[in-house]
Formats: sequence, structure tokens, C-alpha cells
Amino acid sequence: MAATLKDVAELAGVSIKTVSNVVNGYEFVRAETRERVQVAIATTGYRPNLGARNLRKGRTGFIALAVPELDNPYFAELASLVITAADRHDWTVLIEQTHGIRDRELAVVTSARSQRIDAAILSPLAVGPDDLRRAARDTPLVLLGERPAAGRAGRPAIDHVAVDNVAAARTAVEHLISLGRRRIAAIGDQPGQDAGTASLRMTGYREAMRKASLPVDPALVVQAADYSRAEGAAAMNQLLNLHEPPDAVFCFNDLLAMGALRTAGVRGLEVPRELAVIGFDDIREGAYGVPALTTIAPDKKAIADTAVDLAFGAQARAGKPMAQDITAPFELRVRETA
Repeated sequence: MAATLKDVAELAGVSIKTVSNVVNGYEFVRAETRERVQVAIATTGYRPNLGARNLRKGRTGFIALAVPELDNPYFAELASLVITAADRHDWTVLIEQTHGIRDRELAVVTSARSQRIDAAILSPLAVGPDDLRRAARDTPLVLLGERPAAGRAGRPAIDHVAVDNVAAARTAVEHLISLGRRRIAAIGDQPGQDAGTASLRMTGYREAMRKASLPVDPALVVQAADYSRAEGAAAMNQLLNLHEPPDAVFCFNDLLAMGALRTAGVRGLEVPRELAVIGFDDIREGAYGVPALTTIAPDKKAIADTAVDLAFGAQARAGKPMAQDITAPFELRVRETA
């Protein structure tokens, strides 16, 4: 039979309550007593019944993380950091890939699955504020990235963690300008977004150009259906076919930048002498490319830690109209491409 708290207590010569305090990580246990209990746990092979423990605490022990694409290295790295942060709260993370589809995003927080989680962390692309307002009534919710534009009743009171995309994009373009670049292209525009990532990064790009009294040539702004290497490569090819090609390019994520660098290499350009390139996200592979990618680095660990802590707090105050809007830090990582 499986060992019990009573078995551990008898072997360690302490009360069952003391064993419970050690198992649950309470601080106010003497070091020598804690060590004796831990030895007894190892000797008996005792394993806590997490289901029963969570039931007593009124929780399931699971949270959901819903992101658009797990094959995007940024979201894969973020998911890993969320799992690490969730461990501190004894949470298991259930990961959902939504592909930016409204029904899949809603399913995370409104379907029967939502009854099996304590909270959800969602990076929304398709749901609107009214959707989120309804979902947050039943499931503690934290949003990552850009919030949907306000609905009929304004923005819902939901915790939110994001980077200042306008300021980050402006920083990237200002760096290119400081290098003496004047025909600076932008890859990643997605017209039709009111307040999405692409819209905000376009705003930062335009602000930096305007501040430097540089014109924004429409031919240098290239749309991207998705933020992939293939789109970046195609966009760079389009730019290099111009009568006056750019001398620098700001890509709205690192995958676009890697595609752009591939095309630049194939076309025989020397980076950064002939073409400077900056990405966004600071994914790991960017640091190991040749040349290594200069990029905007959001503090992904801070985003993950903050989101999980907010989810824990949201669960505790479920139903109360309180919300926090947290801006995570970022930095420009200067490497070899700009």
C-alpha cells in the first residue's frame, strides 16, 4: 500500500500536522525537523495526493496557456517560461494552439474544458472585448500581447501583460537612423488592424522617421500575410527589385528578419555594410545566425512570471472587478546585422 502522512509522521517522530506543513512548504518549521521529515518521506516513498490537496484548496491544479502558433519560436520560448513560473504555484500548464481562430480562442475559456482549469493565459488575435468580458465572468483570465479594441462597453476589466510595441519599434528605427541609414524599409505591415501588433509597430516606425525628418516611402513598407521566414524572404526580394532599394530594414519579428537576411545573402548583399537589418522578439536562433541578428528583446521571463502571478491573483479575486495593465520591459540587442 502507498505510504501515508501517518507513516511519515511515525518514522520522523513528529505530528501529522508537521509533516503536512513540510509537504506544503510552510516556512515555520525548524530546519532539523524539516530534514527529518524529508528523510522519512524519501524512506517511505510517500507521494502527496495532489488531487485531494487541490480539492481542499478549491482549485484544479491546472491553468491553460493559449497562443497562436507553437512553431513560432517566440511562443515556444514563452510557453517554456510560463511552465517554469507555474511550477512555483504547483500548477500544471495545459497548452492550446489557437492559430488565431476565434472559436479556438473562445473554447479555451468558455467550453467544458474551462471548468477543469483555475485560470487561463491567452494571447488573443481574433476574439473581441465582448467575447472576453463574457468569458472572464467564469474563468480568471490574463491577456498577453495587444488587447482587442474596445467594444460597446469599453475594455473589459481583465489583467493584461504586454510590451510597448510603439516605443520598441521606434527604438529599433532610431538605431538604424543613428547608423546613418536613410532609406529604411518596414516588413510586416498588416492593414486593417486597429490596435494589433503590426499597427503599433508601424506607428513606432513612422514616429521615428518623422522625428528624423525622413519621408516614409510607401514602396518601402511591405505587408506580410504572416510573420514567417518565407514572407520575410519574399518581402526582401520585392524591396531589392526597387529602382532605389533600401539601405536598412526593420522587420516586425525575427522570423521575417531571417527570411530577409536569406534573400539578401542570395542576392549578394553584404550585411550590414550594404543593408542593415533589425528584427523583433530575440528568439534564440537569431543570436546564432551568421551574421547574428540585431533585435528588440522583450523580457520574456518577466512577461511569463507576471502573467502567471496575475493568473494566481485573478483566481483569488474571481468575480471582483479589479485588473492590472502591466508593461513589460524590452531592450535593443545590438549584434552583427545593424
